[in-house]
Amino acid sequence: MLRSKYRIPIEIITKIVGNRITEQYISRCKQGKFTHQKDRDFLVYDADVPEILVKLQSIKGAKLIASNPCVELWFLLHYKNQSTYITGGDCEKELEKRNRNPYHKGVIDKRLEERLKDNQQKACERARQLRMFENPSSGMYEMIDELEKSKNKPDISNL
Repeated sequence: MLRSKYRIPIEIITKIVGNRITEQYISRCKQGKFTHQKDRDFLVYDADVPEILVKLQSIKGAKLIASNPCVELWFLLHYKNQSTYITGGDCEKELEKRNRNPYHKGVIDKRLEERLKDNQQKACERARQLRMFENPSSGMYEMIDELEKSKNKPDISNL
């Protein structure tokens, strides 16, 4: 969805490696792929496991984008302000209720996609008001800010 919205060469590598993530692992994932010196690496993780969060914060050369308890909080911020503690399961239930569709982790249906597109700015504003890494919080707005900056540059290779 972000690739089509921003029309820039975003490559998403979905690897679930949990606490085995390292700088070397990231380098191996990028081996043999075209890279540019201005490329940026983002680690998008659910931040509900403190041990993994500490390890992710120590990885140099990649920007940590964490949502606590989970990325579904980021989706929920497109519907409402969420400023009190919430579980991952409750995020998913709330998404289903507001989206009026069953929610399946990793799947963005048409209705949710429209909401994510239409309310992105509101979600960014809401996320900025939260305390990073605490429950609830989402750093997805930082990645959106980077994408917005690159969209406004005439040379799209700047990301």
